Formats: sequence, C-alpha cells, structure tokens
Amino acid sequence: MGFSVEKAGLLTTVQDLGRYGYQKQGMVVSGAMDAFALRVANLLVGNAQNAAALEITLVGPRLLFQQDTLLAVTGADLSPRLDAKPLPMNQPVFVRAGTRLEFGRAVQGCRAYLALGGGVDVPPVMGSAATYLRAAVGGWHGRALQKDDQVPLKGLKPEQLKAWQERLPAPEPFLAAPWGVFPASLPPYAGNPTVRVVPGPEYGLFSSEAQEAFWQSPFQVAPASDRMGYRIAGPALTLKEPVEVLSSAVTFGTVQILANGNPIILMADRQTTGGYPRLGQVISADLPLLAQAKPGATIRFQQVSLAQAQELYYQQERTLAQLASALHLHLKR
Repeated sequence: MGFSVEKAGLLTTVQDLGRYGYQKQGMVVSGAMDAFALRVANLLVGNAQNAAALEITLVGPRLLFQQDTLLAVTGADLSPRLDAKPLPMNQPVFVRAGTRLEFGRAVQGCRAYLALGGGVDVPPVMGSAATYLRAAVGGWHGRALQKDDQVPLKGLKPEQLKAWQERLPAPEPFLAAPWGVFPASLPPYAGNPTVRVVPGPEYGLFSSEAQEAFWQSPFQVAPASDRMGYRIAGPALTLKEPVEVLSSAVTFGTVQILANGNPIILMADRQTTGGYPRLGQVISADLPLLAQAKPGATIRFQQVSLAQAQELYYQQERTLAQLASALHLHLKR
C-alpha cells in the first residue's frame, strides 16, 4: 500500500539528498533542488533527513492515500489541500486511508516537498533514491510520477502508527499537529531573491565592466531553466580577452558564463565538469532561495567572502540541528 496518483501535475519526482561518490564516473548527483526544505519535511515526520520524498514543481499532483500515514509539506506554497480543506504547511499532519491530497495555485515559490512517514519505498540506485530524469535513473522507474501510478510507502513504525490513530477522532480525515517549524527558522524565501556569491576561479578573467554588471544588475530566470541549470538573462558579461578554459569541476550553484555572455547557474542535475569560465559560486546557504525562484523571477547577486559563506553555512546547519532535536522530542510524546 501507499498512494495512487490520480493526477500527475507538472513534474513530481522522488528525491533524496543526492547520489554521491560516482561523479568520477560521470554520474550526476541529482537530489532535491531545495535540500533544506526536503530535510525539514523529513524531520517533521520522524524520517532520516535523507529519506526519499516527493519534489513537486509549480503544479502539484492529486494523490489518494491507501494507508494511514503521517505527512508534511514544506518549501513552496502550492496551496495544498486535504479533502478540499487547506493543509497547514511546515507541520506534521496525520491522514487516514482514503484521504486525497491535491495542490492549487502557486502562491509563493517553485518547489514543494512532501515527506511521508517512513519515506517513499523505491529501490536505491548507487546508494540513492534520487531521480535523474535524463538518464532514467533512480526514483520511481527513473521518471516523474504519472496518472495511475501505485507508489508504495515504507510506513510508520507500528507504535507510531497506533499513537497517531488514537489521537485522530472519528470520522475526521486528518489531524494536524499543534506544533511545527517557525517561519523564522526557514530560509528567507522571496519571489525575487538576492543570492550571495563567492567569486569563482575565473573571476579575474572578466572585464571590470562585466564584474560590476554582475553585482549591480538584475537578471531574469529564463523559461528554458530546469533542474540541470538556470539560464538567466541580463547584460552580456565579457572576458578581458578571448581565452580557452580547460574543463574543470563544477558543483551546485556554479555560475558559468556562456559564449554569448549570458550566465547559467548549475543546479541539482548539473554535469560533473564544465568548460565555460566560472565567474562565481552561489553559497550553499542560499541554494534554497535559488531553487524556489520561478521562471520570470528577478535575481540579484551579492558578493561575500569565503569566510562569510562558511559562517552562513554553519548557521544554517546549526538551525537544522536545533530543529532536529526539538522535533524529535515532540514526536516522542
């Protein structure tokens, strides 16, 4: 048992935190675009932070639950509803078998995350449940969910299931926990975000005009953007002089400049190496902001030092550690 897909939505895939250890063989990492949101969703239902969950992009699916389960929705506000009633985000919600979850208008953000008690039950590929669509690897048969799919769940432990069932009064279809994650603990999501960037290895190859334009100008997320990379439109960023750059390592958030002067920001399904000059690197703490930017959104870049980037990363990890401790205590009650 698990859930059935009554409507697929735009793009709903099974994701975890990614497939590591195989980049030297050319296998991409994949995983959640907004790893922070996925980790919080899993913590809310008592899963390991790396458990397989659903990443839902812009237009969500309609799912029918075939077993009682605990769920949490985080990330983008895509107007989630249970049996036509609003579903509170960023808190655990216990649902009965026969309950429907659907999504409506995208109020804020681009990608929502649905964690389910025990996690989605799919076989790991190279140690990960992440879906890599271009190679049809991992997740649910290597593809996005489709209408009539029957997706199994690992389910709650028997004692957890019994405790939640006893709390849910008949005939209510679901019960939201009276606690959750405070908005102040979440990244400062915004429709038109400012993301912080460390200058990249080839930053010095760009003209002073290009450097200034990168920090001072707005850029727009192009419709052609996807899980592999965000193409962003703005002023052309030119090198001081033509130069051939050897292919080098890239990662999530690497800002490459294409031959036409337009930037592309590499995302979760990025390749393992690239031959375009690397103007900058979006800091890890701001990758969630980038992941939630919709096509058409305006992005600005703010320069920070490596030391500042490291401190911001540590702050985010401390927040997650504190959330993990607090949520663990709530779930034990």
